[in-house]
Amino acid sequence: VLLVRNRKDFSALGSKCPHYGAPLSKGFLKRERLRCPWHGACFNIKTGDIEEYPSLDCLPCFKVTVKDGKVFVTAKKKVLTLPAVTKHKQHLGLGRCLLNRDTVLLLGGGVAALVCAETLRQEGFTGRIIMATKEKHLPYDKSKLSKEMNLKAEDMYLRKPEFLDAHGIELWTEKEAVSVDFQKQKVCFMDGSSQKYHQLLIATGSHSSFLKVPGADLQNVCFLQTPEDSSKILQLATRKNLVIIGASFIGTRLDQASRHPAPARDTNAISLHLEFPSESSNRLLLPFQMLQNKGVKFYMKTELRELKGKDGKVAEAVLSSGEKLPADVVVVGIGVFPNSAFLKGTSIARDDSGAILVDLHMRTNIPNVFAAGDVVSFPVALLNGDRSSIHHQQVAEAHGHIAALNMLRKEKNLHTVPFFWTTMLGKSIRYAGCGKGYTDTVLKGSLEQEKFLIFYIRDGFVTAAASLNCDPMVSLIAEVLHSGKQISKEEAE
Repeated sequence: VLLVRNRKDFSALGSKCPHYGAPLSKGFLKRERLRCPWHGACFNIKTGDIEEYPSLDCLPCFKVTVKDGKVFVTAKKKVLTLPAVTKHKQHLGLGRCLLNRDTVLLLGGGVAALVCAETLRQEGFTGRIIMATKEKHLPYDKSKLSKEMNLKAEDMYLRKPEFLDAHGIELWTEKEAVSVDFQKQKVCFMDGSSQKYHQLLIATGSHSSFLKVPGADLQNVCFLQTPEDSSKILQLATRKNLVIIGASFIGTRLDQASRHPAPARDTNAISLHLEFPSESSNRLLLPFQMLQNKGVKFYMKTELRELKGKDGKVAEAVLSSGEKLPADVVVVGIGVFPNSAFLKGTSIARDDSGAILVDLHMRTNIPNVFAAGDVVSFPVALLNGDRSSIHHQQVAEAHGHIAALNMLRKEKNLHTVPFFWTTMLGKSIRYAGCGKGYTDTVLKGSLEQEKFLIFYIRDGFVTAAASLNCDPMVSLIAEVLHSGKQISKEEAE
């Protein structure tokens, strides 16, 4: 049990975050919000309700009484042994928009669709909910594809089949949407079937465009999009020469995860169009230097021209500079594009990349149609309402939650501060906010001691913060940004 004192008030809650089991006694408390020290999930200390994802479950709460200067906590032993509470706040009564005979169709089997379905049930909707995905799996934790590559697919599942059955959520696997008739409110699928809906959520995720590179169809060229991809990469990682295309969190995590079976392997990382302002390059490149010390060679600000093969398998990566890298395995992590091609020719509004445009209610320009997750571009408060696509689990979950509330006419705006996390060679990296378009940085701490905090400044104010081995400060900044308070460059300094 976690006992919390907020001024003169006491609360007692579950002591571990339901997400990954982090000890909440090491979390960050601000007023009635408790933030997980690992991944930024937030809970209300009075009710245990989720106030920020990525946790799908809230915390159990226990009775607290104070008598004669002593604090007493009363709890049933059975409750104390439960792994999680599989509900948010339960609202009785029905939504004012959806009726119990209505059908909600969710396209996509990721966290945005899952949270939307669960929120609808938590809010009292008892009509039909269908989740249709082109994948063959239940919704799973995609961060584990690069963090825990030795897991089986079922070990990554966010919910068991029994959970979906118990809550009346129909899951249609290997069911890919190919067209939508918005006037008839009907979706057609690859297998020739169709389904009508009253409310539609498009949460179809994203895909890589790497197939346009010559040689991308060779064997041992891998993409990290499914559990099968993760297992394949781990098996192939025993080969001598590994080339990772892209130097994002995904790319750097991949090298760590895949090095365990082959510590002597040669690794090359090719970064595509990766540019840093000169005044902050040393700060931002430090995580790369940590990997360089472990034998990873980086090729910055370059492009991959083509992949060459031998006997149908990749053998060489050719850079735009003409340099040739031996490659027994190539792993691609260069970013993604929205899965929205099936909407071509319809009246739904999309940007140049194909991302669906939504408002802060996750509504599209089509009545009764919502969108969430990687497939959308949405207004970001930290960017003064400028639109952006943020491909991240916690953001997608927030999208799904807000979409469900607004299907029920709750009129709730999206209000979330993106919170990214990873661990590299035993050192924690955290990032909160949205630093897109930043023009300046402020560094606090020590590069030499590998413990520091970086503020990203746009228009004179902090829009994001990143840290190495300085987690509590990023939690603090996340809470300040969540409150709507602006932090000036001078305050950051």
